[in-house]
Amino acid sequence: MADFAQRLAPLDAAGADRLSAWLRGYRPVVGIPDELFDASGRPREHWLHFLGDLADYPADQVRNRFTLATRHIRDTGVTYRVYGEESERSWPINPVPLILHHAEWATIAAAVRQRATLMEALLRDIYGEGALVAQGHLPAAALTGSPDFVRALRGVAPPGGRYLQLYAADLARGPDGRWWVLGDRTQAPSGAGYELENRLVLSRAYPNLYNAMNVERLAPFFDALRRGLASAAERSDPRICLLTPGPFSETYFEQAHLARYLGFLLVEGDDLVVRDGLVYVRTIAGLKRADVLWRRVDADFVDPLELNAASRLGVPGLLEAMRQGGVAVLNMPGSGVVESRALLGFLPRLCRRLLGEELKMPHVATWWCGQDRERALVRARDNLLIAPAFNVAAAGDPFGRPRLTAEMTPAERDELLTRLEDRPGDFVGQEVVRLSTMPVLREDRLEPAPFVLRVYAAATPDGFEIMPGGFCRTSDQLDVRAISMGEGARTADVWVIAEAPVERVSLLANRDDAKVRRIMGHLPSRAADNLFWLGRYLERAEATLRLVRSLCTSLMDAEAAVHGAGETLTKLQEVLIAWEALDEDFPVGARALEAARPALLDAEAFGSVVTLVRRARRTAASLRERLSADFWTLLLNLESGLTDKNLRLSSEADALQQVETALRILAALSGLAQENMNRAAGWRFLDMGRRIERGINTCRFTVTLAHDEATIDDLDLLLDLADSQITYRARYLVGLALTPVRDMVVLDPFNTRSVAFQVTALRGLLDALPALVEDGMMEPHIRILRGLDTEIETAVAAEVDPDLMLRFQSALMNLSNAVSDRYFLRGANAKPTTKLAGLA
Repeated sequence: MADFAQRLAPLDAAGADRLSAWLRGYRPVVGIPDELFDASGRPREHWLHFLGDLADYPADQVRNRFTLATRHIRDTGVTYRVYGEESERSWPINPVPLILHHAEWATIAAAVRQRATLMEALLRDIYGEGALVAQGHLPAAALTGSPDFVRALRGVAPPGGRYLQLYAADLARGPDGRWWVLGDRTQAPSGAGYELENRLVLSRAYPNLYNAMNVERLAPFFDALRRGLASAAERSDPRICLLTPGPFSETYFEQAHLARYLGFLLVEGDDLVVRDGLVYVRTIAGLKRADVLWRRVDADFVDPLELNAASRLGVPGLLEAMRQGGVAVLNMPGSGVVESRALLGFLPRLCRRLLGEELKMPHVATWWCGQDRERALVRARDNLLIAPAFNVAAAGDPFGRPRLTAEMTPAERDELLTRLEDRPGDFVGQEVVRLSTMPVLREDRLEPAPFVLRVYAAATPDGFEIMPGGFCRTSDQLDVRAISMGEGARTADVWVIAEAPVERVSLLANRDDAKVRRIMGHLPSRAADNLFWLGRYLERAEATLRLVRSLCTSLMDAEAAVHGAGETLTKLQEVLIAWEALDEDFPVGARALEAARPALLDAEAFGSVVTLVRRARRTAASLRERLSADFWTLLLNLESGLTDKNLRLSSEADALQQVETALRILAALSGLAQENMNRAAGWRFLDMGRRIERGINTCRFTVTLAHDEATIDDLDLLLDLADSQITYRARYLVGLALTPVRDMVVLDPFNTRSVAFQVTALRGLLDALPALVEDGMMEPHIRILRGLDTEIETAVAAEVDPDLMLRFQSALMNLSNAVSDRYFLRGANAKPTTKLAGLA
């Protein structure tokens, strides 16, 4: 602390008091964060402002404020995935932002803008004229050695006129205060969506401080990004899609968040099809043209016909559509070639050649070993990092990541020397960079942590627009190699401080420019498929919960105890076995609790409640951009309640309490869907899945419990499973009878749980969906539903028997298949909407 006190000496009295307040509240454990002081050693005023105000809060209040704000991360499921891991991790964020003054930021922005312009010019030459290689300014091996070089696109002019829509540079400040470029991101830069989440969390934690410090807003940048993508299209009102690898992508949450924030359609490769040089989205209304694809799939995977034949992420024929100008794909496939470390040593000379100026910000000193002199230098120095020259590393390769020569074993050094002789162009040598540190809050104490700042540039018709802020990552370790989203890494918001109050800008359109629209557009087939099955999984989970509840209550009720231990209990267990909620070897007639436990919690059972809920959550994960935060939170709570490691079901009462809690959450989810979702196609498919599943389940219950020899207990259980006890007892005073019960659960159009009610609701849902061919003919799914509706409407309760119920059940299952064939378009099923015109 003595060193810190000396560095405070140049301060005036007010500044010293403010930093002293910070010291009293948050004493650094190890060292002093470099960011607090400028190159001359004076504390930076904006840090004094922030930390001084932060010190005014007691430690527990800061913790409570941040905990409240970060609850948003948990509730909305903000996650990321580390490569190679199956499970997702919650997003890690530091309560202290990185703060930069606008004057310093102007220098950073100018350097990043220049670098983005250089990368665009470089790509234009690489895939166009090729003058740099032909004239000897750039070795061909430095390009063709990269797996990101797409030879098939040489000579193809990018639709929209540019290769890069979004560029990012990873920057670091050295301890001397100078900024350096660590690397370029041109393939598909990630992190911008996570920065939006970081900003939301920090602005909620410190709203007054955020406004008082005049923090630059992010919305203008994203508006520029959206306008830039739209300008690449031919049509004035283009359909812009964000092409994602899918829910198992490391940054899928970010992709879904950006699609929702910017109003884009989130699509996977299977959602798209190429016809006649154009790209179409498979929707429930047929094929609809996609004008622009914002690509988050690596270039090698975008077209299995011409690139990686094993890819399931791309679109067959996409490169040919690009050649014909039928779609703009940004960033252009192949743009990742300029990310390679092999090019870094050539960039100063290339900048002078292409832009006629010097680089405004230096990068880490790098020597490509594909050149004799540089290779000799790398071999002679043991204080360099040896890193792959290109963005590729084989699994288990000891040199697949940057490594310090001095830290290698003698055997590894020998292997490295051998590989430098055999394939020298695969490696570069780089100087080790010691990063500047910023404050991070750990256990109520401020500590220094090295950081890397990713800054974004979006292409617009007027040039590159720079995000006023960026994606900041911090690490517990002290060298640049540690900064990745793995163990010990966290993120921080980035505040760029303006001198004057900042105008509040949003992505909402100007009221004079906004076009009134009451529909959400065409629903992609994959989204319809997922919504349909989300509804089915949730409804099936509810039906299984009702079965388990009946198991538990049958023994807890004194009057039912004698019978519950026998015939009806056996039937319940047999139904659970048939539904695969219990193993087929389960001893029928065992205690209710012995059946309730696996039916609820057995993750290996195909039909258990926890398995169904997990399927619902995975399906919902593919719909993140379409579901509200409340819906997602409830679904996560439902799953966590069933997977809690501390959950113990020691009695029927414990099991019943767990069932009741889950049923309440499902009721809340149903209420959200009914009251909060727009009555567009998405809601219809969610509700359609619920209705079909409920109708099938009710048919199964009726076949099992309302047969000709049914007992009073069987009928009572059926009414309980169909949630119709109150309605029946209010309507009939004569007690339980077979025919009235059958009528209520099967034919009664006023009972919301009856089969008839589900069929009536399905008729309304399907009638509102678009027809594929407007020829006046009835489509197969409509024909099935109309036949079932007529049969139910004309049926007589006294004639309802198991055979009729099995026929109804079969019709509902056939309807489900017909809906899938018609709306969930795949392969040869994908057809454009056809209108038959003629004279009347």
